[in-house]
Amino acid sequence: MLLPLVRSYINRQTLVSLQNLLKLIHQKLCNFFRFLFAKMSKIGPEPELQSSASDSTTFDPTKPSVPISYPIKTLEELESRSYFESFHYPFNRASVPLQSGTLPNRPRLLVCHDMAGGYGDDKWVQGGTNPEAFDLSHWYLMDVFVYFSHNLVALPPPCWTNTAHLHGVKVLGTFITEWDEGRVIANKLLSTKESSQMYAERLAELAVALGFDGWLLNMEVSLGASKIPNLKEFVSHLTQKMHSSIPGSLVIWYDSITIDGNLNWQDQLNEKNKPFFDVCDGIFVNYTWKESYPSLSAAAAGDRKYDVYMGIDVFGRGTFGGGQWNTNVALDVLKKDDVSAALFAPGWVYESKQPPDYQTAKTHWWSLVEKSWGVAQHYPKTLPFSSNFDQGHGYHFSVDGEQVLDTPWNNISCQGFQPHLEFKPADAIQVLVDFKEPSYGGGSSITFKGNLEEDSEFRNNLFSGELHLQDSPLHLTYSVKSDSNSLLGLCLEFYSLAGERKSVLLAPREANRFSSTFNEVVITRQLEHLGTSQGWVVHKASIKISGQNLTKIGFVCYRPESRIVQRTSNRSSTEYYAVLGHISIKTSEHNLQFPPAGSWLVEGHYTEWDASSKGSKTVSVKITWKLKDGNGSAFPKYNIYAEKIAGKVVPGQAAAREFLGVALVEAFYVASFAVDSDNIGVKFIIQVCGIDGSSQKVDDSPFYRLEAPKAL
Repeated sequence: MLLPLVRSYINRQTLVSLQNLLKLIHQKLCNFFRFLFAKMSKIGPEPELQSSASDSTTFDPTKPSVPISYPIKTLEELESRSYFESFHYPFNRASVPLQSGTLPNRPRLLVCHDMAGGYGDDKWVQGGTNPEAFDLSHWYLMDVFVYFSHNLVALPPPCWTNTAHLHGVKVLGTFITEWDEGRVIANKLLSTKESSQMYAERLAELAVALGFDGWLLNMEVSLGASKIPNLKEFVSHLTQKMHSSIPGSLVIWYDSITIDGNLNWQDQLNEKNKPFFDVCDGIFVNYTWKESYPSLSAAAAGDRKYDVYMGIDVFGRGTFGGGQWNTNVALDVLKKDDVSAALFAPGWVYESKQPPDYQTAKTHWWSLVEKSWGVAQHYPKTLPFSSNFDQGHGYHFSVDGEQVLDTPWNNISCQGFQPHLEFKPADAIQVLVDFKEPSYGGGSSITFKGNLEEDSEFRNNLFSGELHLQDSPLHLTYSVKSDSNSLLGLCLEFYSLAGERKSVLLAPREANRFSSTFNEVVITRQLEHLGTSQGWVVHKASIKISGQNLTKIGFVCYRPESRIVQRTSNRSSTEYYAVLGHISIKTSEHNLQFPPAGSWLVEGHYTEWDASSKGSKTVSVKITWKLKDGNGSAFPKYNIYAEKIAGKVVPGQAAAREFLGVALVEAFYVASFAVDSDNIGVKFIIQVCGIDGSSQKVDDSPFYRLEAPKAL
């Protein structure tokens, strides 16, 4: 397969050296085997949903079906704007805005997704069924996230944009041309100055409409020198359009084509690729650089050295340091030379099935990145702040301590703020995100287990904040599940502008021994008990702190004093076990007031009934909702339920309620929902969720009632 490629380049020896030819062959072989590896190493079952966009024989984007994310594969699709005519387009709009648009003036970390070819479990906009789907949860280490696939226009699935934006991370799509097909595409795109500008405007339009923050341009083909002026125009025009449409947006150039039109990876910033760097926001340098190249690149960039992102291939294909478990070797060099880093394909941990399991290996691998690179993002930054520690997949799903789903699922959009859990396997108490223990919200919680003596304690950090407090009091709520001999408190650290530090402990029970180690100890009050089946106890406390910054939220594991020890389990006297379900911090003691059900306009579209076996039937319908006053809403998400309406009402028997999923836009598509023969219709309920983590009561939520036809 490489013979035509070799022959083509040998015929142009005067333009490309043998060294560059070998590099090209090496790069293409790596990409080819990487592609094969990705296809052969998918983890977990495929969701049992409808066909994907990759199946061109069955997929018609204009017809209603389970919403998916999919790429644009041809220039014709891009030029015609046909994507906006797709049934799936409204579902693919990200709904979480990015709070800060300015990149920090320091070395930054860009993470390029490239997981198993892209559009796997993450393509199911409303969620899939793989409880072990690939995720990223160490967002506090990143500045920029790139969604990458080997398709012409890789549009980031909204789940990635939503959760990245939640954590303050920018999201880029990818425009890529490669191989012979890519050369044909590039020649057409760059045929005139006007065509270069038009396609740039199409890309900018997509980013604005879908809510992500820019583009990685990967023009990995050889072009004639005559095309370079139009290529520079394409890069420059796209950058200008992005900046004028989305302040703080980014266009990043990949180190590939040189200013003379050759495909010649430089592995550094120099005079051959700097003209492209000069007209955009940064360069992603190819990953086969040598130790001296970062400092040379920094010198070439001048005062823009942090816009140089030196590539590191986590799979280790020719990358400095070898990647994989030695990825930090390259990071250490880049940190020393004061340039930025671009981690390519961190899904290696997942795809290669690193032992002992993905969650443990993932935490360990990212801990090496953190040790080398440091923390990039801090939260909370604003109030209200809440987290249920959901990672966007699991084996069950809960709302306010009540389990509403007991089957496997995945939906990265559901991720809450991710805690900053340090990897310390030798600690007496192990702290881990737990997917098996029933959760308070979403699909996971934080479990603390190990051994702890009566007079001992164990404390560590959960979140590192940058929150300036005014005069309003703080109202904190958190849920815990434990036996009476394992107590879990929250500790808060404050820092004033005058340099004074203050620490406050929220303790569920008398804690006299902490009076000397904390400036203030507040005993929480029990808000409610959620039944013996789940065992959650919700604690609440209020504190008055003004003119200071909240810098840390942590936990303290401890034992009750011996005189009040109660044995409520078969655990040993030193065995410790507790589960933290959620944390909420706000300035009001009361939950958010939700608009009454009558304030909403709820409609059904594309309704289709189909006959099933034994007289039953199925219904598919798109449900939309909006506030009647037309002011829009500031609600972050909605939980969707269905109740089948019985033909004969049995006194005292409530209708069975089924949880269907989560929506982050004001629309949800119900596909082939089964209705029994004795049901006269279905009631679809939209439970509104607040930014403070609260949820409207289901019985008070807006709904859409759909009558079943008497005959099909």
